[in-house]
Amino acid sequence: MSKQHTSVRAYGILVHEGRVLLVRSSSPHINPPLWWLPGGGIDFAESPEQTLLREFREETGLAIKDPILHDVASDVRRRPNGDRVHTVRVLYTVSLDGGELRDESQGTTNQAQWFSLSELDVVNVAEYASRAIHTASAK
Repeated sequence: MSKQHTSVRAYGILVHEGRVLLVRSSSPHINPPLWWLPGGGIDFAESPEQTLLREFREETGLAIKDPILHDVASDVRRRPNGDRVHTVRVLYTVSLDGGELRDESQGTTNQAQWFSLSELDVVNVAEYASRAIHTASAK
């Protein structure tokens, strides 16, 4: 029997020198690989902003600052096992505050990479991330 689950997550839109930072899913079942914004699940008693700072560091090695709420979006999807997941995404624009870009090891992502906005049309980007990047860059 399939289950239903709600997940609340925080993500950051980092545009620096005309490029946006994305991370690639480490799932071997997604082909072509799926890219999305750095971020992830909010731990118990953690604020969305704390999650954002922690996840950015874990997934990219970078420190960020000045989170500004951009949007709150939600979607429902079905996992391959039939479970339905309702994801609430708290999206922020952020600024770079240092660090060395590196890939996450043994996590939900396995590569962090900068992309020009024009490159996003030929990369498999998660729908929520694509929408968020386009609306943030239009401001």
